[in-house]
Amino acid sequence: MTRSTGRPNVDHRRLARWHLALALVMGLWGGLDALFLRTALVTPTLGRLTAETYNAFFTTHGLTMLFLFALPAIWGVAYVAVPPLIEADDVAAPTLGAVAFWLQVPAALSIRAGTIGGILGVAGLEPVASGWTLYPPLSVLSANPAVDALLAGLALVAVGTTLTAWTLLRTILREREVRWLEVDTFTWTVLTAAVMSLLAFPVLATTVALVLADRTLATGFLLGGGGPLVWQHLFWFFAHPLVYIVVLPPMGIVSHVLPRFAGRQLFGHRSSVYSTLAIGVVSFTVWAHHMFVTGMSLPVRTVFMLTTLAVALPSSAKLCTWLVTLWGGSIRYTAPMVASLAAVGFFVVGGVTGVFLAAVPINVRYTGTYYVVAHFHLLLAGFVALALVAGVYYWFPLLTGRRLEPGLARLHVWLTVVGVAVTFGALLLVGLAQLPRRVATYPAAYAPLHQLATVGAYVIAAGQAIFLANLARSLWLGGPDPDDPWALESGPSHTREWK
Repeated sequence: MTRSTGRPNVDHRRLARWHLALALVMGLWGGLDALFLRTALVTPTLGRLTAETYNAFFTTHGLTMLFLFALPAIWGVAYVAVPPLIEADDVAAPTLGAVAFWLQVPAALSIRAGTIGGILGVAGLEPVASGWTLYPPLSVLSANPAVDALLAGLALVAVGTTLTAWTLLRTILREREVRWLEVDTFTWTVLTAAVMSLLAFPVLATTVALVLADRTLATGFLLGGGGPLVWQHLFWFFAHPLVYIVVLPPMGIVSHVLPRFAGRQLFGHRSSVYSTLAIGVVSFTVWAHHMFVTGMSLPVRTVFMLTTLAVALPSSAKLCTWLVTLWGGSIRYTAPMVASLAAVGFFVVGGVTGVFLAAVPINVRYTGTYYVVAHFHLLLAGFVALALVAGVYYWFPLLTGRRLEPGLARLHVWLTVVGVAVTFGALLLVGLAQLPRRVATYPAAYAPLHQLATVGAYVIAAGQAIFLANLARSLWLGGPDPDDPWALESGPSHTREWK
């Protein structure tokens, strides 16, 4: 049932479809960037590829996957599930949600303007090669107009994400028909991520404005003196909460899916909610652990080391919740469950490697190596992406009235799991050997591990091809799904979204 809002054709399901479609397209584009990177690294030398092109690929890959894949995918899943979970007829402001989404389309084109210009042969418009963190002075002094387009795109992302967060927050606060004690863990993670977005993304907009001012008005905010450090403080004050904005809703998905296919209620629902809120607060106090090598004093580094270690405590509490929920359960290995279990495994490995990086001596030793690449991707490609896969499979019947073919779904999940484990397991070994990241060439002794990582990347790509085939099959050939597609009505976990 859709309420009249002046745009009756825009409801939470349509917003979900738009966001998930954008995430799919941009995820494939960002994934192609990664494949080009991995293909270039098969040999220790670049061959026909230039170092500038290599730098451009990892710049666009990082920006695309974080801002144009992960965020739209998370908001898309939230739009699917949150209204029925809180027994709301629709989102509170569907028109505002639509405006927020359509800002993401020009944002995506602007962020990828350099790539588009390079493909079309537009003179002077080249792919941005300054790294996805856009550190000055390189980002300020570059004469490439694609940098200005990229910055404008990030500003649009900031505005659109803020509006989306406000739409979801307002929906949960005003349209909720269930008591707070009965609100599910996924909705709590979306609520927390929305509040964090309202605090963090204006910082991104401000930071982008400073770079644009330096580039166009020669203001000098970020050049000379402590300007580059100002950028790092502002950027990481935004970007590390961004990591948890991206991680929290997938945590909620795992907390929602696991008990349903373990035949049990979630253990420690209230502690799971408290840990979500704790992560949201503490995540704003850890940004400077990205800056341990910038010369900050030992007392300051110690403080940020302790806060970074502290944020691991509520994350560990979630892990305990999942494991106890599984203990003694009657597990059904559906595609959503397999993806959730794999996500938990990658969460353990990615989390442990992150705890080591919180320690100042280890961070100083490994921060510039592939160890960081492996840690980050074990969390994002391993935990976040697989948790999102679990959510998409689980709620796909709610969104479309159909279900993806189970055999192909499990094949997709297993190929993704194997590919992620091989790729980033190999890169973790390379990182432990202290091979520098963001470098286009490397000593020949590391070629076998890089080649193994590339094989893993192509296995991941094969998995996504299976997913696309399954998606096409379901949308064009699949029949209608029953009202209780996962046979949960008689189980101990509530199935509010299917009623």
